[in-house]
Amino acid sequence: MNYLAPAEITYKNMRFLIVHSPTKTSLNKFLQELKKNEVITIVGVCEATYNTTILEKEGIQILDWLFGDGGSPTSQIVDKWLKFVQQKFREAPGSCIAVHCATGLGRAPVLVALALMEGGMKHEDAILFIRQKCRGLLTASNFCIWRSIVL
Repeated sequence: MNYLAPAEITYKNMRFLIVHSPTKTSLNKFLQELKKNEVITIVGVCEATYNTTILEKEGIQILDWLFGDGGSPTSQIVDKWLKFVQQKFREAPGSCIAVHCATGLGRAPVLVALALMEGGMKHEDAILFIRQKCRGLLTASNFCIWRSIVL
């Protein structure tokens, strides 16, 4: 399966890396990409398909906030996410948070878009901003999820 390249999203004091979930065979390349982007935390919204211990040994924090493919994050996940983002960028300015779902096309960009909105961006602008960084993110079905969250 072909995956999109990681998409770096930077807005104000926030920096995110939207990625697909690595596999056992792509974990080393994934780790190199995380290091290159100074990622300090990975937020996974799907079940991990890789050994998280390897990343944790490298000092990368792993958070699993799972929600179903094609579904919306719960209000608890949204609240935890937004509080985490605010705290992390206050404590570690210039750092990067990686967010992954299975393909990196839907659930992960939805969380990043929510953080952009919390940072003051209009929801339409957040979608366009993310799509400009990487075409194919926030597909039509994800847009329906998105609308159910923000409206």
